[in-house]
Amino acid sequence: MNPSDFKKQGFGLSRRRFLGRTAAVAALTIVPRHVLGGAGQVAPSDKTTLACIGLGSQGTENLDAFLKFPEIQVVAVCDVNRESGGYLSWYWGQGKERRKAGREPARRTVDKHYGEHQRSGQYKGCAAYADYRELLAREDVDAVMIATPDHAHAVITLAALQKKRHVYCEKPLTWSVAEARRVSEAARQAGVATQMGNMGQAEESARRICEILWDGAIGSVREVQVWSPARFWRPSLYEERPKETPPVPDGLEWDLWLGPAPHRPYHPEYHPWTWRNWWDFGTGLLGDLGCHKLSTVFKALKLGHPVSIEACSTKINPETYPMGVIARYEFPARGDLAPVTLTWYDGGLRPPRPPEMLPDEPMRDIIYIGDRGKLMGERLVPESRMESYKQPPKTLPRSPGHYYEFVAACRGGPPAGSNFVDHAGLLSEVCLLGNVALRAQKKLAWDGPRMRITNDDNANKLLQREYRSGWTM
Repeated sequence: MNPSDFKKQGFGLSRRRFLGRTAAVAALTIVPRHVLGGAGQVAPSDKTTLACIGLGSQGTENLDAFLKFPEIQVVAVCDVNRESGGYLSWYWGQGKERRKAGREPARRTVDKHYGEHQRSGQYKGCAAYADYRELLAREDVDAVMIATPDHAHAVITLAALQKKRHVYCEKPLTWSVAEARRVSEAARQAGVATQMGNMGQAEESARRICEILWDGAIGSVREVQVWSPARFWRPSLYEERPKETPPVPDGLEWDLWLGPAPHRPYHPEYHPWTWRNWWDFGTGLLGDLGCHKLSTVFKALKLGHPVSIEACSTKINPETYPMGVIARYEFPARGDLAPVTLTWYDGGLRPPRPPEMLPDEPMRDIIYIGDRGKLMGERLVPESRMESYKQPPKTLPRSPGHYYEFVAACRGGPPAGSNFVDHAGLLSEVCLLGNVALRAQKKLAWDGPRMRITNDDNANKLLQREYRSGWTM
């Protein structure tokens, strides 16, 4: 498979082809030294320089991952918070109370890493910034990683793309539908490497599901049901904005944290732990986990723009995401592929349990319903069908890893599997359209190519936001 085929499929190269391509083009530098088993040294002049913006929980995880690549040199970090606790730890046994995050812990991590691993004596130290605009003014940054709260993704990503920097941005790609469209178009024009942080798109299961469905195992897929458990962050204690106005913690640049969002006084209910609850800053479970769970659905069924979206929820208010949401999308036929109804459930709401399942069989979170059966995750339902099913051959290239894809793309390899142009932009748009329908409280007719709701002019206002002065894109 050549690079153009890779781009059409939207998946990464197989490990064998990936390593072979890299060895032929340069040296075996694209794989971290712990995979190669050797020194993996890369000349400083050949490194891709990376700056990390947003060093909370996920940003710290991303930083740790990129530090493992010998061909990456982290030169700067940026966060509006100097240093504090209260951040979620993905090491669940650790507890968020013990997790320190911010620009200074990140800077110390980088300096410690290179101090221990670089023997050349040329390392000059990692710079730390509070304002991403100062960081992006540097001329020695090739790529940026962005892991801020959702509301700041677009302004930072666009600023980086305008400077022709490669961009890795967490999901959802943006806060609004209009931002997602603009960012994907800016990425197309910039011609740089991009990747959204929905890691599941690189997994083996993503390939197997496509191959099983394309094998015709359940016939034409006409319905997909996707559910997500309750949010992993604490629900808000408030239905309205807190009236208390405690002082801003020392070291937190609150105005910079707000960025393009409307101004409001600081309150610990927003930062650092529960900003996802609030419409001004987050996008709820649909924005956060939709980009994870729907990625394979989009690739397997070759989905484009939906033609309609509707949503309902538990108690709704203008400030916070509801406790539970159901969103339904209707997609038209695509060539010889049948129209599809996709339904999203979250907050503990679930679709009906397939009657074919065994009583003790766990219900997986994505169910494809076809003319000739059902696929739940990677398993045909009932299990007896899976036991007799002959697995199709592995026709899709396997990914060398989600971060590997981005690093390879930065260094001249094929586009990453969740690049903004071919996948992440549209995927984010569709997830965020569910929030638009939820807030509009009606079924919306959608003209995707024109980016317009055709049956409610007022609802079109929800596709974008007004930015504070000084924060326009």
